[in-house]
Amino acid sequence: MVLAAKHPTSSLPRRHWKTFLAVLGPGLVVMLADTDVGSIITAAQSGAQWGYRLLALQFILMPILFIVQELTVRLGIFTGKGHGELIRERFGGGWAYLSVAGLSIATTGALLTEFSGMAGVSELYGLPRGVGIALAAAALLLIVWTGSYRRVERIALILGLFELVFFAIAIVSHPNLGQMGRDFLEIPVGNRHYMMLVAANIGAVIMPWMVFYQQSAVADKGLQPEQYREARWDTAFGAIVTQSIMAAVLVAVAATIALRNPNAPLNTVQQLSEAIVPFLGSTWGYLVFSVGIVGAGMVAAIVASLAGAWGWGEVTGFRHSLEYHPREAPWFYGTYTFIVLAGALAVALIPNLVALDIAVEVMNALLLPLVLGFLVALAIHALPPEHRLRGWYLWLVVGVSLLTAGLGVYGGITSIPGW
Repeated sequence: MVLAAKHPTSSLPRRHWKTFLAVLGPGLVVMLADTDVGSIITAAQSGAQWGYRLLALQFILMPILFIVQELTVRLGIFTGKGHGELIRERFGGGWAYLSVAGLSIATTGALLTEFSGMAGVSELYGLPRGVGIALAAAALLLIVWTGSYRRVERIALILGLFELVFFAIAIVSHPNLGQMGRDFLEIPVGNRHYMMLVAANIGAVIMPWMVFYQQSAVADKGLQPEQYREARWDTAFGAIVTQSIMAAVLVAVAATIALRNPNAPLNTVQQLSEAIVPFLGSTWGYLVFSVGIVGAGMVAAIVASLAGAWGWGEVTGFRHSLEYHPREAPWFYGTYTFIVLAGALAVALIPNLVALDIAVEVMNALLLPLVLGFLVALAIHALPPEHRLRGWYLWLVVGVSLLTAGLGVYGGITSIPGW
Protein backbone atom coordinates (compact mmCIF):
# COMPACT_ATOMS: atom_id res chain seq x y z
CA MET A 1 0.00 0.00 0.00
CA VAL A 2 2.83 2.41 0.82
CA LEU A 3 4.50 1.73 -2.50
CA ALA A 4 1.23 2.29 -4.31
CA ALA A 5 0.76 5.62 -2.54
CA LYS A 6 4.25 6.80 -3.36
CA HIS A 7 4.24 5.76 -6.98
CA PRO A 8 2.13 8.64 -8.39
CA THR A 9 4.22 11.23 -6.50
CA SER A 10 7.53 9.75 -7.65
CA SER A 11 6.39 9.78 -11.27
CA LEU A 12 5.44 13.50 -11.24
CA PRO A 13 8.91 14.85 -12.19
CA ARG A 14 9.10 12.28 -14.97
CA ARG A 15 5.70 13.37 -16.31
CA HIS A 16 6.74 17.02 -16.17
CA TRP A 17 9.89 16.26 -18.16
CA LYS A 18 7.90 14.28 -20.73
CA THR A 19 5.46 17.17 -21.08
CA PHE A 20 8.30 19.67 -21.38
CA LEU A 21 10.01 17.63 -24.10
CA ALA A 22 6.69 17.28 -25.95
CA VAL A 23 6.07 21.04 -25.76
CA LEU A 24 9.70 22.03 -26.48
CA GLY A 25 10.02 23.61 -29.88
CA PRO A 26 8.27 26.90 -30.71
CA GLY A 27 10.18 28.91 -28.10
CA LEU A 28 13.59 27.36 -28.67
CA VAL A 29 13.27 27.43 -32.47
CA VAL A 30 12.27 31.10 -32.60
CA MET A 31 15.06 32.01 -30.19
CA LEU A 32 17.70 30.13 -32.20
CA ALA A 33 16.38 31.95 -35.27
CA ASP A 34 16.77 35.19 -33.33
CA THR A 35 20.55 34.69 -33.49
CA ASP A 36 20.54 34.95 -37.28
CA VAL A 37 23.37 36.00 -39.61
CA GLY A 38 22.57 39.69 -39.14
CA SER A 39 22.54 39.29 -35.37
CA ILE A 40 25.90 37.51 -35.42
CA ILE A 41 27.43 40.30 -37.51
CA THR A 42 25.87 42.87 -35.16
CA ALA A 43 27.40 41.13 -32.13
CA ALA A 44 30.74 40.87 -33.94
CA GLN A 45 30.78 44.58 -34.78
CA SER A 46 29.83 45.36 -31.18
CA GLY A 47 32.84 43.41 -29.90
CA ALA A 48 35.24 44.75 -32.52
CA GLN A 49 34.34 48.42 -32.05
CA TRP A 50 33.58 48.57 -28.32
CA GLY A 51 35.27 45.56 -26.76
CA TYR A 52 33.12 44.17 -23.94
CA ARG A 53 31.12 47.42 -23.41
CA LEU A 54 27.99 45.97 -25.04
CA LEU A 55 28.27 42.59 -23.31
CA ALA A 56 26.07 43.58 -20.35
CA LEU A 57 23.31 44.57 -22.79
CA GLN A 58 23.13 40.97 -24.05
CA PHE A 59 22.21 39.73 -20.56
CA ILE A 60 19.88 42.64 -19.82
CA LEU A 61 17.94 41.70 -22.94
CA MET A 62 17.34 38.10 -21.74
CA PRO A 63 14.38 38.86 -19.42
CA ILE A 64 13.06 41.49 -21.85
CA LEU A 65 13.05 38.94 -24.66
CA PHE A 66 11.26 36.43 -22.42
CA ILE A 67 8.61 38.94 -21.32
CA VAL A 68 7.81 39.84 -24.93
CA GLN A 69 7.76 36.32 -26.37
CA GLU A 70 5.87 34.88 -23.39
CA LEU A 71 2.93 37.01 -24.47
CA THR A 72 2.86 35.17 -27.79
CA VAL A 73 2.74 31.85 -25.91
CA ARG A 74 -0.12 33.08 -23.76
CA LEU A 75 -2.06 34.37 -26.78
CA GLY A 76 -1.42 31.28 -28.89
CA ILE A 77 -2.43 28.79 -26.18
CA PHE A 78 -5.48 30.52 -24.74
CA THR A 79 -6.97 31.77 -28.02
CA GLY A 80 -5.72 29.08 -30.44
CA LYS A 81 -5.18 31.81 -33.04
CA GLY A 82 -2.23 33.46 -34.75
CA HIS A 83 -1.10 37.05 -34.23
CA GLY A 84 -2.47 38.51 -37.48
CA GLU A 85 -5.81 36.76 -37.04
CA LEU A 86 -6.29 38.23 -33.57
CA ILE A 87 -5.39 41.74 -34.75
CA ARG A 88 -7.93 41.44 -37.57
CA GLU A 89 -10.66 40.23 -35.19
CA ARG A 90 -10.00 42.78 -32.46
CA PHE A 91 -8.94 45.92 -34.32
CA GLY A 92 -10.15 45.46 -37.90
CA GLY A 93 -8.66 44.74 -41.31
CA GLY A 94 -6.85 48.06 -41.69
CA TRP A 95 -4.76 47.56 -38.57
CA ALA A 96 -4.19 43.92 -39.53
CA TYR A 97 -2.79 44.89 -42.92
CA LEU A 98 -0.61 47.54 -41.27
CA SER A 99 0.83 44.92 -38.94
CA VAL A 100 1.49 42.45 -41.74
CA ALA A 101 3.10 45.24 -43.79
CA GLY A 102 5.59 45.76 -40.96
CA LEU A 103 6.07 42.00 -40.85
CA SER A 104 6.79 41.94 -44.60
CA ILE A 105 9.45 44.63 -44.25
CA ALA A 106 11.14 42.77 -41.39
CA THR A 107 10.89 39.41 -43.19
CA THR A 108 12.43 40.88 -46.34
CA GLY A 109 15.33 42.29 -44.35
CA ALA A 110 15.83 39.00 -42.53
CA LEU A 111 15.94 36.94 -45.73
CA LEU A 112 18.43 39.31 -47.34
CA THR A 113 20.83 38.73 -44.44
CA GLU A 114 20.24 34.95 -44.30
CA PHE A 115 20.78 34.37 -48.02
CA SER A 116 23.76 36.72 -47.93
CA GLY A 117 25.18 34.51 -45.21
CA MET A 118 24.68 31.37 -47.29
CA ALA A 119 26.33 33.13 -50.26
CA GLY A 120 29.24 34.09 -48.02
CA VAL A 121 29.76 30.51 -46.83
CA SER A 122 29.74 29.34 -50.43
CA GLU A 123 32.44 31.87 -51.32
CA LEU A 124 34.58 30.73 -48.37
CA TYR A 125 35.08 27.43 -50.20
CA GLY A 126 35.75 28.98 -53.60
CA LEU A 127 32.27 28.29 -54.99
CA PRO A 128 30.09 30.83 -56.80
CA ARG A 129 27.75 32.66 -54.44
CA GLY A 130 24.81 31.40 -56.48
CA VAL A 131 25.56 27.83 -55.38
CA GLY A 132 25.03 28.60 -51.71
CA ILE A 133 21.90 30.63 -52.44
CA ALA A 134 20.38 27.94 -54.67
CA LEU A 135 21.10 25.13 -52.21
CA ALA A 136 19.64 27.12 -49.32
CA ALA A 137 16.49 28.02 -51.27
CA ALA A 138 15.99 24.43 -52.43
CA ALA A 139 16.42 23.13 -48.87
CA LEU A 140 13.93 25.66 -47.50
CA LEU A 141 11.30 24.68 -50.06
CA LEU A 142 11.88 20.96 -49.58
CA ILE A 143 11.69 21.14 -45.78
CA VAL A 144 8.34 22.96 -45.72
CA TRP A 145 6.63 21.47 -48.79
CA THR A 146 7.22 17.87 -47.67
CA GLY A 147 6.69 18.03 -43.91
CA SER A 148 4.18 18.52 -41.13
CA TYR A 149 4.67 21.16 -38.45
CA ARG A 150 6.47 18.75 -36.12
CA ARG A 151 8.87 17.58 -38.82
CA VAL A 152 9.70 21.15 -39.82
CA GLU A 153 10.24 22.00 -36.15
CA ARG A 154 12.65 19.09 -35.62
CA ILE A 155 14.72 20.05 -38.66
CA ALA A 156 14.82 23.68 -37.53
CA LEU A 157 16.00 22.61 -34.06
CA ILE A 158 18.80 20.47 -35.50
CA LEU A 159 19.97 23.30 -37.76
CA GLY A 160 19.77 25.82 -34.93
CA LEU A 161 21.90 23.68 -32.63
CA PHE A 162 24.82 24.20 -35.05
CA GLU A 163 25.06 27.69 -33.53
CA LEU A 164 26.45 26.20 -30.32
CA VAL A 165 29.88 26.13 -31.98
CA PHE A 166 30.15 29.84 -31.15
CA PHE A 167 30.62 28.89 -27.50
CA ALA A 168 33.70 26.89 -28.49
CA ILE A 169 34.96 29.85 -30.53
CA ALA A 170 34.56 32.13 -27.49
CA ILE A 171 36.46 29.70 -25.23
CA VAL A 172 39.46 29.33 -27.55
CA SER A 173 39.67 33.12 -27.96
CA HIS A 174 40.90 33.35 -24.32
CA PRO A 175 39.03 36.53 -23.22
CA ASN A 176 40.64 38.86 -20.68
CA LEU A 177 38.34 38.80 -17.64
CA GLY A 178 39.98 41.89 -16.12
CA GLN A 179 39.38 43.94 -19.25
CA MET A 180 35.85 42.56 -19.41
CA GLY A 181 35.16 43.89 -15.91
CA ARG A 182 36.59 47.33 -16.73
CA ASP A 183 34.57 47.61 -19.94
CA PHE A 184 31.40 46.80 -17.99
CA LEU A 185 31.81 50.13 -16.19
CA GLU A 186 32.47 52.23 -19.31
CA ILE A 187 29.19 52.97 -21.09
CA PRO A 188 29.58 55.84 -23.63
CA VAL A 189 25.87 56.64 -23.97
CA GLY A 190 26.66 60.01 -25.57
CA ASN A 191 28.47 58.44 -28.52
CA ARG A 192 26.32 58.25 -31.70
CA HIS A 193 28.09 55.17 -33.05
CA TYR A 194 27.69 53.38 -29.72
CA MET A 195 23.97 54.18 -29.64
CA MET A 196 23.59 52.87 -33.18
CA LEU A 197 24.92 49.51 -32.04
CA VAL A 198 22.68 49.62 -28.95
CA ALA A 199 19.70 50.05 -31.29
CA ALA A 200 21.02 47.35 -33.61
CA ASN A 201 21.40 44.90 -30.71
CA ILE A 202 17.87 45.62 -29.51
CA GLY A 203 16.60 45.20 -33.06
CA ALA A 204 18.57 41.96 -33.31
CA VAL A 205 16.74 40.58 -30.27
CA ILE A 206 13.08 41.46 -30.79
CA MET A 207 11.91 41.19 -34.40
CA PRO A 208 8.37 41.34 -35.83
CA TRP A 209 8.63 37.92 -37.47
CA MET A 210 9.46 36.33 -34.10
CA VAL A 211 6.16 37.50 -32.63
CA PHE A 212 4.15 36.24 -35.60
CA TYR A 213 6.04 32.95 -35.80
CA GLN A 214 5.87 31.85 -32.18
CA GLN A 215 2.18 32.62 -31.71
CA SER A 216 1.30 30.86 -34.97
CA ALA A 217 3.60 27.92 -34.16
CA VAL A 218 1.99 27.46 -30.73
CA ALA A 219 -1.44 27.42 -32.38
CA ASP A 220 -0.33 25.15 -35.25
CA LYS A 221 1.30 22.71 -32.85
CA GLY A 222 -1.96 22.55 -30.93
CA LEU A 223 -0.57 23.32 -27.47
CA GLN A 224 -3.25 23.23 -24.76
CA PRO A 225 -3.78 25.35 -21.61
CA GLU A 226 -2.43 22.56 -19.39
CA GLN A 227 0.88 22.84 -21.28
CA TYR A 228 1.22 26.59 -20.66
CA ARG A 229 3.80 26.21 -17.89
CA GLU A 230 6.10 24.04 -19.99
CA ALA A 231 5.68 26.37 -22.98
CA ARG A 232 6.88 29.27 -20.83
CA TRP A 233 9.94 27.22 -19.79
CA ASP A 234 10.59 26.50 -23.48
CA THR A 235 10.62 30.26 -24.12
CA ALA A 236 12.77 31.06 -21.09
CA PHE A 237 15.31 28.39 -22.02
CA GLY A 238 15.44 29.72 -25.58
CA ALA A 239 15.95 33.32 -24.40
CA ILE A 240 18.95 32.26 -22.29
CA VAL A 241 20.47 30.23 -25.13
CA THR A 242 20.11 32.86 -27.86
CA GLN A 243 21.51 35.75 -25.80
CA SER A 244 24.35 33.54 -24.59
CA ILE A 245 25.24 32.85 -28.22
CA MET A 246 25.22 36.59 -28.94
CA ALA A 247 27.45 37.12 -25.92
CA ALA A 248 29.81 34.35 -27.09
CA VAL A 249 30.22 35.98 -30.51
CA LEU A 250 30.85 39.37 -28.94
CA VAL A 251 33.39 37.94 -26.49
CA ALA A 252 35.23 36.04 -29.22
CA VAL A 253 35.60 39.14 -31.38
CA ALA A 254 36.42 41.47 -28.45
CA ALA A 255 39.19 39.09 -27.37
CA THR A 256 40.72 38.78 -30.83
CA ILE A 257 39.83 41.27 -33.56
CA ALA A 258 39.28 44.21 -31.18
CA LEU A 259 42.85 43.84 -29.90
CA ARG A 260 44.62 43.22 -33.22
CA ASN A 261 42.54 45.03 -35.83
CA PRO A 262 39.61 46.98 -34.31
CA ASN A 263 38.97 48.78 -37.62
CA ALA A 264 38.55 45.55 -39.61
CA PRO A 265 35.45 45.66 -41.83
CA LEU A 266 32.93 43.11 -40.57
CA ASN A 267 29.96 43.73 -42.84
CA THR A 268 29.95 40.30 -44.48
CA VAL A 269 30.40 36.66 -43.57
CA GLN A 270 33.59 36.53 -45.61
CA GLN A 271 35.09 39.57 -43.86
CA LEU A 272 34.19 38.16 -40.46
CA SER A 273 35.70 34.79 -41.30
CA GLU A 274 38.92 36.35 -42.60
CA ALA A 275 39.25 38.26 -39.33
CA ILE A 276 38.42 35.49 -36.85
CA VAL A 277 39.46 32.20 -38.52
CA PRO A 278 43.22 32.86 -38.11
CA PHE A 279 42.68 32.71 -34.34
CA LEU A 280 40.96 29.31 -34.69
CA GLY A 281 43.50 27.67 -36.99
CA SER A 282 42.92 27.39 -40.71
CA THR A 283 42.45 23.59 -40.68
CA TRP A 284 39.25 23.53 -38.62
CA GLY A 285 38.55 27.24 -38.40
CA TYR A 286 36.60 27.59 -41.63
CA LEU A 287 34.58 24.44 -40.95
CA VAL A 288 33.61 25.44 -37.40
CA PHE A 289 32.78 28.97 -38.44
CA SER A 290 30.76 27.82 -41.47
CA VAL A 291 28.72 25.36 -39.40
CA GLY A 292 27.68 28.15 -37.05
CA ILE A 293 26.72 30.51 -39.88
CA VAL A 294 24.76 27.85 -41.79
CA GLY A 295 22.84 26.90 -38.65
CA ALA A 296 22.06 30.53 -37.85
CA GLY A 297 21.04 31.42 -41.39
CA MET A 298 18.92 28.40 -42.19
CA VAL A 299 16.85 28.28 -38.99
CA ALA A 300 16.20 32.03 -39.26
CA ALA A 301 15.21 31.70 -42.92
CA ILE A 302 12.71 28.96 -42.04
CA VAL A 303 11.19 30.98 -39.21
CA ALA A 304 11.04 34.33 -41.05
CA SER A 305 9.55 32.80 -44.22
CA LEU A 306 6.94 30.83 -42.30
CA ALA A 307 6.08 33.90 -40.22
CA GLY A 308 5.44 35.84 -43.43
CA ALA A 309 3.24 33.11 -44.89
CA TRP A 310 1.35 32.62 -41.62
CA GLY A 311 0.89 36.38 -41.19
CA TRP A 312 -0.62 36.90 -44.64
CA GLY A 313 -2.79 33.81 -44.24
CA GLU A 314 -4.16 35.03 -40.92
CA VAL A 315 -4.93 38.52 -42.21
CA THR A 316 -6.52 37.44 -45.50
CA GLY A 317 -8.27 34.37 -44.12
CA PHE A 318 -6.85 31.73 -46.48
CA ARG A 319 -5.80 28.36 -45.06
CA HIS A 320 -2.49 28.69 -43.26
CA SER A 321 -1.19 25.57 -41.58
CA LEU A 322 1.63 23.11 -42.14
CA GLU A 323 -0.87 20.38 -41.30
CA TYR A 324 -2.55 20.95 -44.67
CA HIS A 325 -1.22 19.35 -47.84
CA PRO A 326 -0.01 21.93 -50.40
CA ARG A 327 -3.06 21.14 -52.55
CA GLU A 328 -5.32 22.00 -49.59
CA ALA A 329 -3.58 25.31 -48.78
CA PRO A 330 -2.13 26.55 -52.10
CA TRP A 331 -2.05 30.22 -51.08
CA PHE A 332 -0.13 29.49 -47.89
CA TYR A 333 2.52 27.37 -49.61
CA GLY A 334 2.54 29.73 -52.59
CA THR A 335 3.20 32.72 -50.34
CA TYR A 336 5.99 30.85 -48.57
CA THR A 337 7.56 29.90 -51.92
CA PHE A 338 7.33 33.47 -53.22
CA ILE A 339 9.00 34.85 -50.07
CA VAL A 340 11.88 32.35 -50.32
CA LEU A 341 12.47 32.78 -54.06
CA ALA A 342 12.21 36.57 -53.92
CA GLY A 343 14.82 36.73 -51.16
CA ALA A 344 17.13 34.35 -52.98
CA LEU A 345 16.87 36.23 -56.30
CA ALA A 346 17.43 39.61 -54.63
CA VAL A 347 20.69 38.48 -53.04
CA ALA A 348 21.81 36.66 -56.20
CA LEU A 349 21.23 39.69 -58.42
CA ILE A 350 22.38 42.46 -56.06
CA PRO A 351 25.52 41.23 -54.28
CA ASN A 352 26.18 44.36 -52.22
CA LEU A 353 23.02 43.78 -50.14
CA VAL A 354 25.23 42.04 -47.59
CA ALA A 355 26.26 45.47 -46.33
CA LEU A 356 22.72 46.06 -45.04
CA ASP A 357 22.98 43.77 -42.00
CA ILE A 358 23.29 46.50 -39.36
CA ALA A 359 20.71 48.67 -41.16
CA VAL A 360 18.24 45.76 -41.07
CA GLU A 361 18.65 45.39 -37.30
CA VAL A 362 18.20 49.16 -36.79
CA MET A 363 15.05 48.97 -38.95
CA ASN A 364 13.72 46.22 -36.67
CA ALA A 365 14.29 48.54 -33.71
CA LEU A 366 12.30 51.31 -35.43
CA LEU A 367 9.40 48.87 -35.95
CA LEU A 368 9.24 47.97 -32.24
CA PRO A 369 6.50 50.48 -31.27
CA LEU A 370 4.16 48.92 -33.83
CA VAL A 371 5.03 45.33 -32.91
CA LEU A 372 5.00 45.70 -29.14
CA GLY A 373 1.96 47.98 -29.20
CA PHE A 374 -0.20 45.35 -30.90
CA LEU A 375 1.20 42.55 -28.73
CA VAL A 376 0.47 44.29 -25.42
CA ALA A 377 -2.97 45.45 -26.61
CA LEU A 378 -3.91 41.87 -27.52
CA ALA A 379 -2.63 40.56 -24.18
CA ILE A 380 -4.94 43.07 -22.44
CA HIS A 381 -8.06 42.67 -24.60
CA ALA A 382 -7.99 39.36 -26.52
CA LEU A 383 -7.24 36.85 -23.78
CA PRO A 384 -9.83 35.18 -21.54
CA PRO A 385 -10.29 37.38 -18.43
CA GLU A 386 -8.35 35.06 -16.10
CA HIS A 387 -5.25 35.17 -18.32
CA ARG A 388 -5.17 38.85 -19.27
CA LEU A 389 -2.39 41.14 -18.11
CA ARG A 390 -3.33 42.86 -14.86
CA GLY A 391 -1.88 44.38 -11.72
CA TRP A 392 1.84 44.83 -11.26
CA TYR A 393 2.75 42.49 -14.13
CA LEU A 394 0.70 44.58 -16.56
CA TRP A 395 2.67 47.67 -15.59
CA LEU A 396 5.94 45.74 -15.76
CA VAL A 397 5.15 44.59 -19.32
CA VAL A 398 4.04 48.08 -20.37
CA GLY A 399 7.13 49.64 -18.81
CA VAL A 400 9.52 47.14 -20.40
CA SER A 401 7.82 47.56 -23.79
CA LEU A 402 7.94 51.37 -23.65
CA LEU A 403 11.56 51.39 -22.51
CA THR A 404 12.65 48.86 -25.14
CA ALA A 405 10.77 50.51 -28.00
CA GLY A 406 11.85 53.98 -26.91
CA LEU A 407 15.52 53.07 -26.59
CA GLY A 408 15.43 51.21 -29.91
CA VAL A 409 13.85 54.16 -31.73
CA TYR A 410 16.15 56.69 -30.04
CA GLY A 411 19.23 54.68 -30.90
CA GLY A 412 18.00 54.15 -34.45
CA ILE A 413 17.20 57.84 -35.07
CA THR A 414 20.37 59.18 -33.48
CA SER A 415 22.43 56.80 -35.62
CA ILE A 416 21.20 58.57 -38.76
CA PRO A 417 23.78 61.15 -39.97
CA GLY A 418 22.59 64.70 -39.39
CA TRP A 419 20.63 63.99 -36.20
